[in-house]
Amino acid sequence: MSIRKDFEDLLGKLQVERDEISLKLHLASMEAKQEFEQAEKQWHRLKIKAAEIADDSVETSEEFIAKAKIVGEELKDAYYRISKRLAD
Repeated sequence: MSIRKDFEDLLGKLQVERDEISLKLHLASMEAKQEFEQAEKQWHRLKIKAAEIADDSVETSEEFIAKAKIVGEELKDAYYRISKRLAD
């Protein structure tokens, strides 16, 4: 699997998890809501990076993609923490 494919898969999984969390947020504590707001900022930055990576006319380095993937992994961890709070 290429790093680009790995990143696209991660982006798809994040979209699903983001949508699920968004539906549960109205029941969440203020702390979870604040963490989700921070995660939303990361999500929007990640979407911009994803658009740049997907745009074949823009040259993206493996390093750029790897850094975007790290941001995605951090976002995945944040979503996990938020989901755990919502489940309690």
